[in-house]
Amino acid sequence: MTNFIVKKVAVLGAGVMGAQIAAHCINAKIPVVLFDLPAKEGPKNGIVLRAIENLKKLNPAPLGNKDDAALIEVANYEDNLDVLAGCDLIIEAIAERMDWKHDLYKKVSPHIAPNAIFASNTSGLSITALSDGFDAELKARFCGVHFFNPPRYMHLVELIPTVATRPEIIDQLEGFLTTSLGKGVVRAKDTPNFIANRVGIFGMLATIYEAEKFGLTVDVVDDLTGKKLGRASSGTFRTADVVGLDTMGHVIKTMQDNLSDDPFFAVYKTPEVLAKLVAAGALGQKSGAGFYKKVGKDIQRLDFATAQYVTGGAKADDVVARMLKEKDPVKKMKTLRESTNVQAQFLWAIFRDAFHYIAVHGATIADNARDIDFAMRWGFGWNVGPFETWQASGWQEVAGWVKEDIDAGKALCNAPLPAWVLDGRTGVHTAEGSWSPASNTYVPRSTLAVYDRQAFRAPVLGTGVATGATAGTTFFEDESVRIWHQNDDVLVLSLKTKMHVIGPGVIEGMEKAIAEAEKNFKGLVIWSADAADGGAFSAGADLQAMLPLFMSGGVKAIEPAISRLQNAHQALKYANIPVVAAVSGLALGGGCELMMHTAKRVASIESYIGLVEVGVGLVPGGGGLKEAAVRAAADAKGTDLLQFLKNYFTNAATAAVSKSALEAQKMGYLSADDVIVFNPYELLHVAKVEARAMFDAGYRAPMRKLVPVTGRHGIATIAAQLINMRDGGFISAHDFKLGKMIAEVVSGGDIDNGSLVSEQWLLDMERKAFMELLNHPKTQERIMGMMQTGKPVRN
Repeated sequence: MTNFIVKKVAVLGAGVMGAQIAAHCINAKIPVVLFDLPAKEGPKNGIVLRAIENLKKLNPAPLGNKDDAALIEVANYEDNLDVLAGCDLIIEAIAERMDWKHDLYKKVSPHIAPNAIFASNTSGLSITALSDGFDAELKARFCGVHFFNPPRYMHLVELIPTVATRPEIIDQLEGFLTTSLGKGVVRAKDTPNFIANRVGIFGMLATIYEAEKFGLTVDVVDDLTGKKLGRASSGTFRTADVVGLDTMGHVIKTMQDNLSDDPFFAVYKTPEVLAKLVAAGALGQKSGAGFYKKVGKDIQRLDFATAQYVTGGAKADDVVARMLKEKDPVKKMKTLRESTNVQAQFLWAIFRDAFHYIAVHGATIADNARDIDFAMRWGFGWNVGPFETWQASGWQEVAGWVKEDIDAGKALCNAPLPAWVLDGRTGVHTAEGSWSPASNTYVPRSTLAVYDRQAFRAPVLGTGVATGATAGTTFFEDESVRIWHQNDDVLVLSLKTKMHVIGPGVIEGMEKAIAEAEKNFKGLVIWSADAADGGAFSAGADLQAMLPLFMSGGVKAIEPAISRLQNAHQALKYANIPVVAAVSGLALGGGCELMMHTAKRVASIESYIGLVEVGVGLVPGGGGLKEAAVRAAADAKGTDLLQFLKNYFTNAATAAVSKSALEAQKMGYLSADDVIVFNPYELLHVAKVEARAMFDAGYRAPMRKLVPVTGRHGIATIAAQLINMRDGGFISAHDFKLGKMIAEVVSGGDIDNGSLVSEQWLLDMERKAFMELLNHPKTQERIMGMMQTGKPVRN
């Protein structure tokens, strides 16, 4: 085995994409140098410095921890080209002009190290044409690497080799992108706009065409083509606004300039409405107006007929919304096609257009159907890819309907469906692989070593592969949890409740899992099967489950449940085998407390962690405040404890939630030695490796120690700040009460500064405060408001 280690990355171009790619390298602790032109005025690296400053302001945040912006090295093409010699990967990300790129390549190529990979982050220019002028040696190390915007959050990266690119270069880059940067890699052919933009922009153009044909407004179209279709909630027109109408226009022009012999060429015409908006400077979200415009608090939509902005917010017809809720995809597609409702006819038309397009172009744009599905899922936010949708809806019947529409002149062009579509098959995805129209065979998944780290790879409909919800050997399963293993030495506890909330069933599951792991396994990992699909680690305690107890026995009936939760979390902490939390997505309230009590945490970069109980008028009751006091004492190491305690107090009192795992480390919810994983599909593998390593190193449960606390001194100091905030009108009287109670718990109560208390002392204080608040009318208002609306009530 030969390691490919990227010790340093150079990014050429400090524009929107270049700066954010550099930021994501820094997130992954990869040293990076960001280049741009020398500034005409001020510091020579002024362009890059301004770009880095802008990274701190962008939302969603490109940096997991804004302080890390300072780690990006700055450079310009005049003074610093020698720095390139120390870079293993160079990514060019300047404007989409072939001539500009060639000019830059001439300047930088003499400085590129002999073994470095050189890649262009173009969104659609020919990689082969970009490599014109390189010597054979550099051509062999050149390829396209197309990140999607924003690079930190979008899972897709398209890798585009040329015929001259050495295969091992692409394999190495795929491994780096997958593990180090956490991406889903799809290999695309060197055709205009590659896969995702080619299919996605065609789909947007077809949608605009069909919307005008059926007389639908932009807000209705977005409601129909967003979450209701299992796609990005922004739908079609709002997505265009977010991407930028000028950017969309550029991608369309690439298709116009390079696809004149395409049977769908007429569809690549820039829509008149789009051209007019771009000419007027209405470029979408970045300019404040596009297909939508924000006026005060209202979002107005563009009326195509008048070119004026009018009141928006119209939704799909109820009858069509009900059609889209149909669970059986075969019935759903049939209903849409046969309906006389204009919105249903529109939906069938855009499905038909997409199926027609991918069937005709499947052989030229991608190696196989799976890559097209992944490109659309990871690059455009679709839950299900277009080939998967077709296959699930009944391949041959749908193919017949598409053919009927082509023959009747209803389709966007008259290109016939390829013969393989109508050969009697039931779909394109099978257990042996996915269909490749180009090679006339089924192509299996990649066998690169990097994928050995993914216990359960991104699923493909129709392949019949076991998922994390069904694989392995089950020790115990009910509606709350599944306790299972992969026939190895680490037990896994998976939560099954909605949002993985913690109720009696989950607590019982924790107790069972610890007992079994201590008997027969090297460790226990807490991981959920939907971790890679944006599922929560745990959204906290199950308030709904507490209601019956509260109704039947009042507040006192709930206290045993809180006590049991505290004991379950303590059992995790003091288990005789290592317990590792595999955290991804939301870890809020009780979910945050659960992971704080494990021996180690392996967290996805996209982990949003916090003690948020004050939002429902409560204080953490599952040991979160106790752990805050314990951690503050450990951080202080005998110095001024209050200074360390304030950070934990503030986070809990303000219900602060980390915007990344990196920020969670800064906040103290994750420890410095906890592991941050960039690819959520690798989470289970890494967590099990950590658990096994801890056991093999002779793991022992931590010794139970007394905790030094600040007592009355800490309470008085924090309360003084709270009084100022209350009297200044920044917090309500109830917020003040909550803050004071949190201060009392983390400070250890009405005792002397420097007193030593047990963890149980702190847990008892926590539980007592929780129970007192549960009886408070203001808290009850907050709880009911949250359960009814899902939003916090401020009272």
